[in-house]
Amino acid sequence: METMVSNLEFAGLTEPFRPELLAHCYRMLGSVHDAEDLVQETYLRAWRGFEHFEGRSSVRRWLYKIATMACLTALETRPRRPLPSGLGAPQDDHHVTVAEREPEVPWLQPVPDRLLGTRGDDPAVVAAARSGVRLAFIAALQFLSARQRAVLTLRDVLAFRTAEVAEMLGTTTAAVDSTLRRARAAMSDAGPVPEDLAEPDAATRRKLLDDYVDAFTRADTDALVRLLRTDVELEMPPIPTWFTGRTAVVGFLSTRVLRPGLWRLGPSRANGQAAVVIRKRDDDGYRPYGAQVLTLDGTRVSRITSFNDPGLVALFGRTPAVD
Repeated sequence: METMVSNLEFAGLTEPFRPELLAHCYRMLGSVHDAEDLVQETYLRAWRGFEHFEGRSSVRRWLYKIATMACLTALETRPRRPLPSGLGAPQDDHHVTVAEREPEVPWLQPVPDRLLGTRGDDPAVVAAARSGVRLAFIAALQFLSARQRAVLTLRDVLAFRTAEVAEMLGTTTAAVDSTLRRARAAMSDAGPVPEDLAEPDAATRRKLLDDYVDAFTRADTDALVRLLRTDVELEMPPIPTWFTGRTAVVGFLSTRVLRPGLWRLGPSRANGQAAVVIRKRDDDGYRPYGAQVLTLDGTRVSRITSFNDPGLVALFGRTPAVD
């Protein structure tokens, strides 16, 4: 009976934090699959140490300490996860030879919003949660050392106090402040674009997403042109080649990708952004192909990040959540 009570007590105290811990581990690792593994490890470690938890800190902070240390250990043996835009210069001519896929590269992965609990009734809370997982922000984090990632996310995303972060990491407040300054400088150099603030309201966002799905599935390049910014960018991990400029992007899509009825797209959300789940037609029907995360600016698409990984379709689920 005591074990049952302890199980219930542990679950009641810790389970509400699971989605935000997943978001934290995802920021640190850049992989939703690795993040899920580390969250499981966090809960296992927390359960084993629960009887020794003395309540000197909040349960939330205690869990973040365990999760952060687990991520730091994992990152000792794992390389950073890039996007193609983090590896080389873009192409502005769609006639270029496109590089072969590089599946051996540990590419950055998207994360469906439904796993992060980024939907809710408080718009300010939802906006804050989404901004901390924006794809440009996660990609920029990859340029930081593991410890810089931890300090920056704990301080600037999660708003823990300096003293709290120092306690979590077993260091001094001076060391935390110094690491945070270096991390902020590195993030500035990496140049995450502050387009987070330019995303349209929900109604405009949904219409833009619906129009994009319609243009893509009908292979309507004229309609697609009207939806894209002139400086739109397209990248397609695991393909290293990426394109910049509407002429190059539309040229590539129209000559090498788009065919009427070839693609089926389902609206969704990932990384706090508009997204689509993609299936491709073959002789047996429509098969999982991947997912695109769209960066929106006003009434235009400014970036298309197409993750050509069939395994993502199951991750997004059968009925993607949109708003």
